[in-house]
Amino acid sequence: MAIKSRNKISAQFSMASMTDLVFLLLIFFMLTSTLVSPNAIKLLLPSSTSKTMAKQTVTVYIDPQSQYYIEEQPVNPEFLVETLAQKLQLEADATVVLRADQTVPVQYVVTLIDAVNKVNELTGSKHKVILATRPPK
Repeated sequence: MAIKSRNKISAQFSMASMTDLVFLLLIFFMLTSTLVSPNAIKLLLPSSTSKTMAKQTVTVYIDPQSQYYIEEQPVNPEFLVETLAQKLQLEADATVVLRADQTVPVQYVVTLIDAVNKVNELTGSKHKVILATRPPK
């Protein structure tokens, strides 16, 4: 007479707990990736204690190599006025946010301000330039 065990061990594997874990990780990474502000051009902004915030219309970057970028597209300094005029033509009172690296000489900042002033003269509008800063540590 053969003795039979009442408890049978199943060799099947349940994937339900594994899929729950994968979905939780997916949701976690999707939520945390939206909290990171994407900044394609790496700059070390000057620090400031002011909290003034304006509506951003056009963002201009000046990187440590003193190259201009309008909305992350490289721009030759000779065509700065024309490119800004194209970007700002739809709004009369737009704001240009300048994100310049702290090592950039002041002359490059002044060149951008002059370009915005020339666009204002050509179009008769009142565009403003705001220098973006980082909060103090």
